[in-house]
Amino acid sequence: QVQTVESGGGLVQAGGSLRLSCVASGRSFSSYDMGWFRQAPGKEREFVAGTNWNGGKTYYADSTKDRFTISRDNDKNTVYLQMHNLKVEDTAIYYCHTVSVVVPGTPLSGSWGQGTQVTVSS
Repeated sequence: QVQTVESGGGLVQAGGSLRLSCVASGRSFSSYDMGWFRQAPGKEREFVAGTNWNGGKTYYADSTKDRFTISRDNDKNTVYLQMHNLKVEDTAIYYCHTVSVVVPGTPLSGSWGQGTQVTVSS
C-alpha cells in the first residue's frame, strides 16, 4: 500500500501559481497510477489530475486542464501538480492518491494523507 505526504500549498492571489508535491512511501510506487484530488469546504472530494505509472499518459478534469500539469519522478517517489492561473474556486485541500487503471480518476481503496491547503484570494 502506498502512503502519501502532500506539501507545497499556501495562499496565493488569483492568477498566481503554485507547485504541489506528494512524496509516497512504498517500493511499489512506480507500479501505480497516481492522481491529485481536492476537497473544498462543504463539498465532496473531486478528481483534479491523473498520471499513469511512468508519466507517459496524463489526464485532467475539465476545470483544470490547460491550467494544471501533473508529473512524477519515480526515482524520488514523488508526484507533482503544477498549477497556473489559479482561481478563487481552486481553493481546497489537495490530496494525492493511487488511482484505478481501469477507471481513470477513481481512487483506489486505502488511507488518505493529510493533504495540503491551497487558498486563492481575489
